[in-house]
Amino acid sequence: MHHALETISKKVHAGERLTFDDGMVLEHHADLHYLGELANLVRERKNGNTAYYNVNTHLNPTNVCVYRCQFCAFRADLKSPKGYVMSDEQILERARGAVGRGATELHVVGGLHHLKGFDWYKHILAIIHAECPSLHLKAWTAVEWDWFQRLTKRPLEELMGEMIEAGLGSLPGGGAEIFHPDVRGVLCEHKADGEEWIKVHRTAHKLGLRSNATMLYGSIEKPEHRIDHLLKLRALQDETGGFQTFIPLAFHPENNRLSHIPKPSGLMDLRQMAIGRLMLDNFPHVKAYWVMLGVKTAQVALSYGADDIDGTVVHEIIYHDAGSDSPQEMTVADLRKLIEEAGRVPVERDTLYNQVVRSVPTEKRWATGKKLSLV
Repeated sequence: MHHALETISKKVHAGERLTFDDGMVLEHHADLHYLGELANLVRERKNGNTAYYNVNTHLNPTNVCVYRCQFCAFRADLKSPKGYVMSDEQILERARGAVGRGATELHVVGGLHHLKGFDWYKHILAIIHAECPSLHLKAWTAVEWDWFQRLTKRPLEELMGEMIEAGLGSLPGGGAEIFHPDVRGVLCEHKADGEEWIKVHRTAHKLGLRSNATMLYGSIEKPEHRIDHLLKLRALQDETGGFQTFIPLAFHPENNRLSHIPKPSGLMDLRQMAIGRLMLDNFPHVKAYWVMLGVKTAQVALSYGADDIDGTVVHEIIYHDAGSDSPQEMTVADLRKLIEEAGRVPVERDTLYNQVVRSVPTEKRWATGKKLSLV
């Protein structure tokens, strides 16, 4: 074995922190089995044999967006026939449907609409929260928060405070892409930069909100950009402790302006999952987002550092616009079976990783017509 890999192995077993150079050794010299073994050690140290899932629904109130990020297949121009803006009634219908299906979380993100003010975005959370107070609202990525500041010329703390009053529960991890300016400048030149992303999450954490973090891999970035990205996340977590979950996101090349780049392989997916778990020693959870990875890779990822596979995710359109061919939803029974087949113990969680205990078996029906059986 490569001498540096032996040293890293000893560090991980001893619970010592890995450096940037260690990360580069893992990227260039570690084989998949080595990565899996070490990442699984960390995963089980933190989360035992548990694999979490949740029952959630996505809401994308509009796809009209001022930005034209190279990798995005979801956005539309203002006058495009593909563009849409949901009415209050459509939004509430989605929220009520989510509650009716047993969802505990609504994941709300969307485009940055040229003609909609900050109050429209706040209004969305307020009407949902008033109608469905049991739903945890995980809303607005750092890019949206940056846009809200540009729109209003007001401090972030104030804007977040108002959103919390309206019903905001936590922040999703999207919009991080790759922090390094050499990469970010090409992928999304006008969008909030890496430092701004960090600032938004730092502010949220200070206000008592939890958040997630993502990394988009497999586009034009190099290994050093990925390790740099992970270390920036780790440094903020040292400072605030506000991150819950790291979610590596594979670049999907279909239907966007980077379609000449091949899609990351399943092996690359597992490598990034494991390296993320090893570098982010202060993150409680790592998520294998099954909608993006596909069911089979998500199952294997539960042995490569991941302890969470996300949820039932109805109405996810951002990844599907980019060519994801995984199903739109799975029943809770499907999710539990997927986890059990991987040798893990399924535990339903809410957004903040509290276990959800459903005492009465529900006979709620899903859109597929299948019954949702909850133990």
